[in-house]
Amino acid sequence: MSTTTNKKLARTIRTTLFYFGAIALCLPPLFVFIWMIMTGLKTGVQNISYPPEFIFTPTLENFKAVFDQYNFLQYLMNSLIIATLATGVSLVLGLPAAYSIAKYRQGKIGLLVLVARMTPFVSYLLPWYIIFRYLRLIDSYTALTITHLIITMPMVIWLMVSFFENMPHELEDAAMIDGCSRWQSFRLIVLPLMRNGIATSAIMAFIFSWNQFLFSLILSGPKTKTVPVAVYNFISYGKIDWAGIGAAATLIVLPVSIFAFFVRKSIVQGLTMGALKD
Repeated sequence: MSTTTNKKLARTIRTTLFYFGAIALCLPPLFVFIWMIMTGLKTGVQNISYPPEFIFTPTLENFKAVFDQYNFLQYLMNSLIIATLATGVSLVLGLPAAYSIAKYRQGKIGLLVLVARMTPFVSYLLPWYIIFRYLRLIDSYTALTITHLIITMPMVIWLMVSFFENMPHELEDAAMIDGCSRWQSFRLIVLPLMRNGIATSAIMAFIFSWNQFLFSLILSGPKTKTVPVAVYNFISYGKIDWAGIGAAATLIVLPVSIFAFFVRKSIVQGLTMGALKD
């Protein structure tokens, strides 16, 4: 067997193994996602039937009931408002912080931010609850936005540090020689160059804030309940509405999944660029 044939055979084997591994990794989450959608499209009787029914007539009654009986549109708006506020505040505060850490090599501050992100969220709950109860901010957008900053701001900072480290600082120096202040150089020169990283950070922060459950469970109320918490409406002492849970979970996951699908190139490009080191 010639050398060329051996190389082709090896390349074919590597390609086959790569795609086999990719399919093996993708199948379990894809199956769960499809099962969730099917649960929302079945009736209550079909969902508890055994063996499971894979061929059935889909119904949208569960989705209609979610909006008509449980005020789900309000929960969607609450999640949208809180995730948008948390992402916006994280960008306003996190971008200068990431720039400072990268430019002045403030590794200890960066490590402190990372520790704050890695600390279990449950350890924050009691202090937050006591503080916000004293300030009468329970069931308010302010309280939930502040708590979500624990998730979104470290993510923005650590994603953006690598972008700022890779930026040619000669551009800043040239701008400052031409008369720009440090702030003007940051706002007019640095931020436009970092737009891919900013977009990636904003997308990731928004998705993680949208999916946050624990803080919203404890600190929200009737006015600010978010969609992950609203799923509890379908669980009672004597009954679990699987069809309603499937419909609600689909409504929670689908908007973010569609959004992530359309911006996937920006996410991959931003994360790849941020990972490059000179």
